[in-house]
Amino acid sequence: MTLHPAFAQLLMPQRSAVIYAFKGVISMALALFVAMYLELDRPYWALVSAVFLQVRPESGLVIEKAICQIFGSAIGGVVGILILAYLMPYPMLALGCLTLWIGLNSAAGTMMHSTNFIYAFAMAGMTAALVVILVMVNASTASSQSVFEIAQARISEITVGAICAMLVSQLLWPVKVKDGLRGHARNVINKSLDYLALELDPEGSHDDRHQHADEILETLMLLTDDSSAVVYEGPEGPGRARASNLLCNKVMSLLAVVQILGRFQRNHAELMTPAFRELLARVREQFQAIAATDSYEEGYRLAQALRRRLLQYRSDHEASSPIESRMTQAALELVADLVLVLRAYNALENRDNTLLKAAKLKPHRDLLLGATNGFRTALVFLIGAFVWMQTASSAALMLMILPVVFSIMFARLPQGIQSFVLKRLLVGVMWAIPVSLFFALGLLAQSSGDFEILVLVLAGPYFAGLLLLAERPTLPYGLGFCIPFTIITQPANNMSFSIDTSVSTALGLFVGVSVLFWVFRLVTPPDSLLMQRRLLKATAADLKDIDRHDQPEDWFNGRMGDRLLKLANYDQGTGTRDRYMTDLGFTGLNLGHVSIRLRRLIEGRRTPQVETRLRRWQMVLADTYLLSARGEVSSDFREASHALLRALHGDAEADPQIANVEGMFERLALTFERTAHTIAEATGKRLPANEPVEGNAAAS
Repeated sequence: MTLHPAFAQLLMPQRSAVIYAFKGVISMALALFVAMYLELDRPYWALVSAVFLQVRPESGLVIEKAICQIFGSAIGGVVGILILAYLMPYPMLALGCLTLWIGLNSAAGTMMHSTNFIYAFAMAGMTAALVVILVMVNASTASSQSVFEIAQARISEITVGAICAMLVSQLLWPVKVKDGLRGHARNVINKSLDYLALELDPEGSHDDRHQHADEILETLMLLTDDSSAVVYEGPEGPGRARASNLLCNKVMSLLAVVQILGRFQRNHAELMTPAFRELLARVREQFQAIAATDSYEEGYRLAQALRRRLLQYRSDHEASSPIESRMTQAALELVADLVLVLRAYNALENRDNTLLKAAKLKPHRDLLLGATNGFRTALVFLIGAFVWMQTASSAALMLMILPVVFSIMFARLPQGIQSFVLKRLLVGVMWAIPVSLFFALGLLAQSSGDFEILVLVLAGPYFAGLLLLAERPTLPYGLGFCIPFTIITQPANNMSFSIDTSVSTALGLFVGVSVLFWVFRLVTPPDSLLMQRRLLKATAADLKDIDRHDQPEDWFNGRMGDRLLKLANYDQGTGTRDRYMTDLGFTGLNLGHVSIRLRRLIEGRRTPQVETRLRRWQMVLADTYLLSARGEVSSDFREASHALLRALHGDAEADPQIANVEGMFERLALTFERTAHTIAEATGKRLPANEPVEGNAAAS
């Protein structure tokens, strides 16, 4: 019999989870002690603050989240004061402005990928709501001084919890971000090497390639998120962050370049000479050998040996066609990027000052998605505000606070995962209610009121909740338990133990999270196909803009990482097996790299005429990409390529680099035609009678 994950985690926790829970209890006890010692108005908000910081226990991440929490709370407090300063006599307008502020924070949080930065926006919305609502509850006695005192108290409580959690994280059994970075880096390199070998395997399957690519993209985004926090871990932190960013950037380059070789081998084997086919087999074997080694030095030596072998091949073999010349150059570029990936991995532990700074992978920002999530969070708040205005119940306050925080925090999750997380969150709330009402408050009502007794009674439930927080699958249960448990018990210097108030608060929390669940079910993001089309259009726009940046490869890689992951998630959500939208995303990544390498090849030939033709070629490249994504074939790209080639030839003598460019153009033209036919076949479009139909493995 298999235990439910939550029961398995509670009954058979790992040693690391026990340490994590023990540290969490200490940090929360310390936060409560300091808040009560300072006689803050609501010490339990310090506990709520400390709980949120337990979600990721690594020291650098805790410091970063504490900074985000304090900064977001301060901004929210200031906004709350400003709303009340101008609109206190007009409660409806004040609630309207507060709703707008919460919606804007939710929309802005959607534009982030790092959980810590999203959390800063959640705190900005929650603190402003707390300040405005707590003043409006007692509007008849409100004054400018009382408004300031409430804002100061909320910020102080949240700051106390953040600082206490940060201190405990640093001083007791510290867990470092750098260890996680090396683990993620090792994982992504191994997966990338497996993917490189799979792409070059003529017998490799389309599904296996996509599975490997999806895992690589997910790990890359984890690596990117954590790299911002490693800077807080000593003087070596910034160097590790740069190495992590370079590794992510160059893995994106690997994904772009290897598909040139893989797709060419699968779809145009008739254009390959036996010598080149044998070369690709040797390259694949070497990738497998590098993956099998457990030593950086050995892997680096094998990669350098492979690079020398490719250089030797290029000097000893005359290319039979321009396209084979281009393929040989692509193999060299692939190995050069792999060497940089290995060096970046080594720099995560050993300083390497020769590594160049690379751009960080950035989240894709879609205003339509941001507006949708902002509206959804604002709707959650408005429902709570309506209930509060109709009932004047203190329980309704919980409908306006906690669901808003969860809505902002979970908005960026894929739609299928959102439902899964919210269900588990609701289960956690359901368990928190009886434990807090019948266990914690029942015992505390009979105690002497000493702080020691308070901590002893609360420690058990918190320890169980933190055990659930320690593992990703059970994290929503732990979060749904710990936060409501804190708000229902409301530990403080003078606890009232009013069963009416506690039950009312518990009911408000349950209804609030239930409302959140159903709003997420009913107000969904735009259709996945529409969002995928917008992602492809954004990629085409970047292709047109690629010549305006000093480091175009880093810039383009940084913008494509999250974009590709979104395309993959949308494809997985639709349940289709062909995954042609993800293939189109990788084609866009490849086109960006080809554009950049073209400029390197013709660097010494960029006359005014060439510049004009190059700009025209780049525009046509992006437009043809979008046409092929709709299953349409166009001859414009071949014409623009021929025009650019004529301008490059001029009166100059034959140049091997121009032959390389010619092969590049031919390969791209084949890719566009193949992609258009694949999309037309997948979507049921009628193909032009004069166009040959190629196999539907083309886009893979």
